[in-house]
Amino acid sequence: MTPALVLFLLPLAYSPGPGNLFFAAAGARFGVRATWAASLGYHLATWAVTAAIGFGSLGAMEGAPGLFSLIRLAGVAYVLWIALGFLRAGAGIGQAEAPSVRFRDGAVLLLLNPKAYVIIALMFSQFLPEVGTARSAGVLWITTVFTLNNLMAFTLWTLLGAQLARLFQAPEAGRWMNIGMGVLLAGVAFWMALA
Repeated sequence: MTPALVLFLLPLAYSPGPGNLFFAAAGARFGVRATWAASLGYHLATWAVTAAIGFGSLGAMEGAPGLFSLIRLAGVAYVLWIALGFLRAGAGIGQAEAPSVRFRDGAVLLLLNPKAYVIIALMFSQFLPEVGTARSAGVLWITTVFTLNNLMAFTLWTLLGAQLARLFQAPEAGRWMNIGMGVLLAGVAFWMALA
C-alpha cells in the first residue's frame, strides 16, 4: 500500500497549491531557517487534521455542507492577506524589520486550505481498509506518510524559493520578486475561491 500511496501523493504534494507557494514565497522572502516554525505549525496541523478525518470527523462535515464552504472562504481570505503582505513588502530580502512567518501562520494555512481536506478525504477513500482491526493502524500510517511527504515537498519548495531570492539580491529586483510572489499567492486565493 505505501508505494501506491506515495505515487498517488507525488503529483498532489509537489504541484503548486496554497501550501507550496506559501513556503516558496516565505523561503524567498525570509530564508529557509525562518520558515521552520511555520513548517512545524503546518505539518503538526496536517497530522492532526488528517488523523481526525481518517477517524471520522469528515462525516460530521458532510452533515454540515456549509462548513466546508465557510472554511474555503476563510482560506481564500487568509491567503489573500498573506499575498497583501508580500505586495506591501519593501525591496529587501530578509529585512530585519519584516516579520517572519510563524508557527501560527503554518497551522492556520493548513486549517483553512480546502484543497487539503479534499486530498485527505480522497486519499482515505482509496487507501484505507474498509473493515477490520487494521483500520486504526491504517489511519495512523496513512496520516504519517501523508504528513512526511508534504514536509519533503514543502521543504523543497522553500529551498527553491530561497534559491530564487539569490537571483533577486538587488533592491529593485527584490521588490519585483515580492510583487511576483504576492501576485502568485493572490492567484492561488482566487483559484481556491473558484474551486
